[in-house]
Order: sequence, then structure tokens, then C-alpha cells
Amino acid sequence: MKRVIVSLVKGAMLWGAASTTVAADEHEGRVARRQERQQKRIAGGVANGSLTAGETQHIERQESNLHKEVRADRRANGGNLTNKEKAQINHQQNRLSKEIYVDKHNDAISVP
Repeated sequence: MKRVIVSLVKGAMLWGAASTTVAADEHEGRVARRQERQQKRIAGGVANGSLTAGETQHIERQESNLHKEVRADRRANGGNLTNKEKAQINHQQNRLSKEIYVDKHNDAISVP
């Protein structure tokens, strides 16, 4: 199970790295870089056992939904994000970042 999660995290990190190269403007590049950093935090939590399989799966699902939302927003606006969409994505990333922190520090034990 841990191998599956680690491979999911690595795949998501590769997607995050690829999405960084297609960012249309500076702010959108920041969105992609932040997604990549959060993926690294998740991978670190898996590696050191501070994230359980269930926590990781839940966070990854939320990350995936956020990625889909960003892609859909860009498609709808000719490859760019509106200021309102950028603010909404930033808010969602803030919430996800807090969830990653809480899950990594809640003393739940990951079973190898």
C-alpha cells in the first residue's frame, strides 16, 4: 500500500513539475510552484511516516480536484486564469496547506 501511495505522490510531483513549464504568466507560475511544493511536503510526510495512507489518499484526492479545476478554468479562459480564479485557487491552496500541516502533526501512526 505504501508503494502505491509513494508512486502516486511521485506521479503527482512529475505532473506538478510539468505544469510549471506551461504557466502563462508569473502568478500562474506561482500557482504551479506552490502545488509542486505541497506535493513535496506530502511526499515527505509519507517518507517519514507522519502521514497515514488514509490521510495521504484524502489529501491527494483534494490536490487532484484542485488541479482539475485549474485546468478547466484555464481552458475556459484561453489558457489564463482570471484574478477571481487566482484568488479562489490561492484560498483553496491555503486550506490544503493547513490540512497537510495538521495531518502531519496529529500523531496518527502510519502502519508500514
